Amino acid sequence: MPFECRGCWHVWEEEYLVRRIDDRHGHETEVWTRHGVAVPPPSPGAICPHCGCEQATTFPAGYLARHPELIPPAEPVGPDPTPLLSPVPKRLYR
Repeated sequence: MPFECRGCWHVWEEEYLVRRIDDRHGHETEVWTRHGVAVPPPSPGAICPHCGCEQATTFPAGYLARHPELIPPAEPVGPDPTPLLSPVPKRLYR
C-alpha cells in the first residue's frame, strides 16, 4: 500500500498480507499481517519513515505502479559532470 507524507512529501510503499477468515460465528473478518505479524490495517496518519511526521495519506493499491515518477530513486542522483559556463562575457581589460 503506497503512502505519502504530508510533511516532507516522501513517498513509500509498505506490503501487507490480508487474510479473510470465518470467525466461527458466520462472520467474515480480515486479518492484516506484515512480515508474519498481525498488525492493524493501514490508515491515514501512518508515521513517515523519512521525517517521523504522523500526517500521511494513502493511495489506492497499484497507484505507484501507474505513477512511477512518484517513486524516489534508490540512490541519490550525483552531480552533473557538465562544466558550468557563465552567461556573462569575460572582461577584455583589467
